[in-house]
Amino acid sequence: MFIEITDLKKSYGEGVSYVQVLRGICAEIKRGQICTILGPSGSGKSTLLNALGGLEQVDSGKILVDGRDIVGLSSKETALYRRNYLGFIFQFYNLVPNLTVRENIQTCEYLAKKPLDIDLLIDTLDLREHEKKMPSQISGGQQQRCAIARALVKNPKLLLCDEPTGALDYKNSKELLVLLQKVNQDFNTTMLIVTHNEAIKDMAHSVLRIKDGRVSQSYINTKPIPARELEW
Repeated sequence: MFIEITDLKKSYGEGVSYVQVLRGICAEIKRGQICTILGPSGSGKSTLLNALGGLEQVDSGKILVDGRDIVGLSSKETALYRRNYLGFIFQFYNLVPNLTVRENIQTCEYLAKKPLDIDLLIDTLDLREHEKKMPSQISGGQQQRCAIARALVKNPKLLLCDEPTGALDYKNSKELLVLLQKVNQDFNTTMLIVTHNEAIKDMAHSVLRIKDGRVSQSYINTKPIPARELEW
């Protein structure tokens, strides 16, 4: 098992402001799978994703990634974990405005020991005619493609996606999901996708539904459908 989460708990504040966000999350995700994490706002799904990304310290529990517990790592160890294992895709693209599309992708290429071929990614994500443009000169869908290429150029073992379609219209959302599925198939990249979009679960290998900080449903999807066939 590539990811094993055991009795994960996380809270904020104290006294009257105390809130327990994660209340003993347990989950398993196989290498090379797409897993969707569903749940209402405030359910804890983004907190869980941030804990997996080493962006949140938890109160207790274990997160084994490739056999290593990332809970309690030092700052240096966490930085190395993020550098060597992770790619991040967010709802908002966080591109550097004064760098071209190609230069934005290169910002992460330099972090990797064995980066993917940047030209292959540019062609795969249909960015060739835009590679010399600034982010302000391309559409939202194209900016998200650039953000994906930037995350993938590191050749990450794990891609964490927080509401990746949240800022996109239907057409661009569908195209993005097709691309994510293609990346999963071509590079065997394990993906966790936090989303409000119920349709996305149908393209995933596994589904994790969270409610009030607990797993309310977890199941394997034996027949994921092509992303191009999703409807919502």
